[in-house]
Amino acid sequence: MFFRYICGKQKNMYNQLDHTTNLLDLFEQSTDLFKNNKFLGYKSKTTGEFEWSTYGDIRKRTDNFRGGMAGISIKAGDTVGIIANNRPEWPIAAFATYGLKARFVPMYRSEILKVWRYIIEDSEIKFLLVATKEIFEQIKSIQSEIPTLKHIYCIECEGEFSMAALEQAGAEKPVASQAPAPSDIAALIYTSGTTNDPKGVLLTHSNFRSNALGGYHLYPVLTDKSVSLSILPWAHSYGQTAELYNWFQFGGAIGIMESAETLADDLLKVQPTFLLSVPRVFNKIYDGIFAKMKETGGVKEKLFNMTVSAAKKRRENKSDFMNNLKFKLGDKLVFSKIREKLGGKLEGSLTASALMNPEVAAFFGDVGLPIYDCYGLSETSPAVTMNAPGANRPGSVGKPIERVEIKIDFSKVDDKEKGGEILVKGPNLMVGYNKKPEATNEILTVDGWLRTGDRGRIDNDGYLWITGRIKEQYKLENGKYVYPAALEEDIRLLPYVENAMVYGESKAFNVCVVVPDCAVLKKTAETLKLQTSVGKLIHSPIVQDFISNEIQKSLKSNYGSYEIPKKFIFAEEGFSIENGMLTPTLKLKRRKVIEKYQEQIDKLYKNT
Repeated sequence: MFFRYICGKQKNMYNQLDHTTNLLDLFEQSTDLFKNNKFLGYKSKTTGEFEWSTYGDIRKRTDNFRGGMAGISIKAGDTVGIIANNRPEWPIAAFATYGLKARFVPMYRSEILKVWRYIIEDSEIKFLLVATKEIFEQIKSIQSEIPTLKHIYCIECEGEFSMAALEQAGAEKPVASQAPAPSDIAALIYTSGTTNDPKGVLLTHSNFRSNALGGYHLYPVLTDKSVSLSILPWAHSYGQTAELYNWFQFGGAIGIMESAETLADDLLKVQPTFLLSVPRVFNKIYDGIFAKMKETGGVKEKLFNMTVSAAKKRRENKSDFMNNLKFKLGDKLVFSKIREKLGGKLEGSLTASALMNPEVAAFFGDVGLPIYDCYGLSETSPAVTMNAPGANRPGSVGKPIERVEIKIDFSKVDDKEKGGEILVKGPNLMVGYNKKPEATNEILTVDGWLRTGDRGRIDNDGYLWITGRIKEQYKLENGKYVYPAALEEDIRLLPYVENAMVYGESKAFNVCVVVPDCAVLKKTAETLKLQTSVGKLIHSPIVQDFISNEIQKSLKSNYGSYEIPKKFIFAEEGFSIENGMLTPTLKLKRRKVIEKYQEQIDKLYKNT
């Protein structure tokens, strides 16, 4: 069963946490209530196995770290920063900060020094905790140029400026926590900066608290027996609210993924019951399953196809006795193996950041792993709408969570059939952007609504459907609108494609910059009987024509002919965080990609 109903005693236990109005009270009451529960699992560098800390362990270290920071004069109103991936020290630093009534600023470990410096200066960080000695040395080299930055400490270092030393100092001179007001700023979440400098989103304790609570109330599946594998960065509001803060509400466990490359192994070791994810994770798994079946062929492929077909008929209420028998057999021989590869205990997943492909979502639902789409922004803490068990409309992003309102504004759009701009109101709205009053006034209306910049429509039952992004949409020469993000997401589903960017503003047609999947190129070459090295395959006209045709064919059923790219650029270099074409949350920096390929793009139009 997907639902585990909570007995009356458990309900009362959880309900007392519902009344907490700031993150510190949530943390302290939760770590008292679930003191002996497993909380955070982190893979050992020596054994490769997950080692677990309890809620009580994390509470003790947090109290010690708070005392250590107080000992070097970190106090209410100060700003504390961290540069680290998800790890036990992350929430320790966060809740120690909240216990001093200070502000917390998380930064991505994968970010570049220039961005770190901008955020440190913009948020006026006084105390900075970093993951490694390498980062410590990088920041130390510029510390004298940043007047506010008084202290830098390191998690993986030893000696005077190590986190361990500060925890020890705090243990010797403990300092009681101070409860923040619900309206106090808890954190600055810096937006990914896809177009301009990152903006510091000012979020209060009440913002986070109301949002985590609203989401949790939709998911009775989550109990103190729930386990997550942490995939999403806590530096982003989605992972921070939906996973980290959410989990404190019911005392579940979180195993922290080592890296994207170890995901398959980590799933088997942690055995999650529920995942917070993004569509790309499931898209990759889906592509891998179908590619593997095609490669295997024979009886196994026929059995797989039979099972998929039988499941589809069941989903569409077209099943009969024989089809049910096929599904039962296929579920035992095929789908159960997929579930085992994902840890064997997974009951469902919540995804955001991009819309889940309906075909992919339906497949995993048939396997027995329902995927629920939700929608939000950093500026809304982040959840706005959410699908959930018992209230799920595939293709939509769900209904508003409790105490949140949405409406559609058509004043900035021409084609009303595509929907209007989504506006949001509720306790989840940010205070504003740090030191950016003009940008704040552009997004927050005088009557209390937030302009999302996203385009959508609301159906008769209150479900929200995303139809594009106001700022990213553009018109072709013929006046027709194009929403490139949707096209790109579907192109990435193809096994031959690692990434893609669609362009065509004010042009006669769309073009596409394609990053082929190098791991698949060899197999493509074998299919086409090409004797070319992998390094040169990308330049082969046969390979380029093949991939171009596959992209165009895949888009025909869902897009108008004017939307489908007519010409293609094949990129040798992938889009990455390191080369500045992706944000740390893997969103496309469209302007950066266009800048790099502008000359080649122009040639495609000149040669028409």
